[in-house]
Amino acid sequence: MNIEVDDLTRPEVHALLEEHLANMREISPPESVHALDLDRLRRPEITFWSAWDGDLLLGCGALKELNAKHAEVKSMRTPAAARRRGAAKAILVRLIEVARSRGYERLSLETGSMSAFEPAHRLYESFGFARCGPFEGYEDDPNSVFMTLRL
Repeated sequence: MNIEVDDLTRPEVHALLEEHLANMREISPPESVHALDLDRLRRPEITFWSAWDGDLLLGCGALKELNAKHAEVKSMRTPAAARRRGAAKAILVRLIEVARSRGYERLSLETGSMSAFEPAHRLYESFGFARCGPFEGYEDDPNSVFMTLRL
């Protein structure tokens, strides 16, 4: 598996992000969808990675710098057809490594609270993320779970 910083130009990445946004809109109320589109992922405070097995896209994830000591995990996704190959875990390892190398003291995320998000909750908890309150402009929302990891 090759995990690389991605410039968001490949059609496979566009398709995966569209799948991600469509799925989030399908299972979450509109006011609770916090997934980023291509334009918002291209902002300078965001670094985006994709994971590949040859020409097959296995997943993606991003880090959004909130300030010099705190970053947010964004856009974690594996395509439905490529799940259970370890891509999400490998991408999360990379994000945590980069966060530490940048000197962040805390890494946080927002994800859904519905049962469809249980695999994500388990993944994050297995890395030591703990539930917390809203951060960086988020508001308390019964459809959201907020988690953080002290680095």
